[in-house]
Amino acid sequence: MRPGPIDYRELELPKASRGPEVPPWVYVSHDNHPGPANVTSNGYPLKRLFDLLIVLAGLTISAPMWLIFSVVIKLEDRGPILFTQERWGKNQTRIRVYKFRTMVPNAIEKFGNIQARENDPRVTRVGRFLRATSLDEMPQLLNILKGDMSWVGPRALPIDEIQAQGEDADLPDAAIPGFAERSRLRPGLTGIAQIFAPRDVPRRQKYQYDAIYANRQSLWLDIRLIFLSLWITLRARWESRESKV
Repeated sequence: MRPGPIDYRELELPKASRGPEVPPWVYVSHDNHPGPANVTSNGYPLKRLFDLLIVLAGLTISAPMWLIFSVVIKLEDRGPILFTQERWGKNQTRIRVYKFRTMVPNAIEKFGNIQARENDPRVTRVGRFLRATSLDEMPQLLNILKGDMSWVGPRALPIDEIQAQGEDADLPDAAIPGFAERSRLRPGLTGIAQIFAPRDVPRRQKYQYDAIYANRQSLWLDIRLIFLSLWITLRARWESRESKV
């Protein structure tokens, strides 16, 4: 029997149950009161305008880095500069996501559609730096510009990717509780799960982080998560198994 969806109310845990990795302010809604924020799948008012303003600034500032990374990726193994992949978008649509390539050429064809893991042998030398700083995801600014993604939201998941761990590792995404709920949101470049959970955390746990964001969306929360993301990038701690922040 297919598992039922996650009840968001069950995620309103007492502070002692949340674990030290998620700070209390994440659980406070945009009106500064705990409890459901009742935000629609489109997010808070002006979320799309906020995304556009920040992405235009980001594209302007990052333009020189696009050239530098393109050159070093090409020089390392002569492979393609960009990696494109079909991933889950809002309302279970399929979107094509862009990234700087961090793995050996044709990694999916050679190794299969499996989740990245710690000390992944598929990752190139340049790729290790790009992943640690999350600068490999810079081309996703184009996805935000197109409206396929937002700055903050659930991660744009590869479709039915085989997981690195967990008893549900080989199940399709839709079989994991919480998938339908998190799919109502536009995927984000950063978010609660991206910041506070390891990259290879099982989907069941990842969807719980996403459910927290679904109930807590606000401009103030997005700003704080974006600044935390920049801090992690400056410290090159995106691949850390300990606290990233």
